Amino acid sequence: MMCGAPSAVQPATAETQDIADQVRSQLEEKENKKFPVFKAVSFKSQVVAGTNYFIKVHVGDEDFVHLRVFKSLPHENKPLTLSNYQTNEAKHDELSYF
Repeated sequence: MMCGAPSAVQPATAETQDIADQVRSQLEEKENKKFPVFKAVSFKSQVVAGTNYFIKVHVGDEDFVHLRVFKSLPHENKPLTLSNYQTNEAKHDELSYF
């Protein structure tokens, strides 16, 4: 993958689910609600000065959220950051930059 260019959309992995789980509380705090389900479905990544992860997460019923999570470089030793998110997404909505 070229630095700065996004990867193709891929099915979520155990690592993707772990990343989503680590920012779940940040999203629930921002939205002031608890999600009954939080299952990563697909993702793409972008290498920058660290890595941006764009993750589609099923949050119950027919509802999905799109997360943008930043993972800093290992030597910076910083926690994952929920950089941005979009709610009210549908299963068929394309995972894009935001």
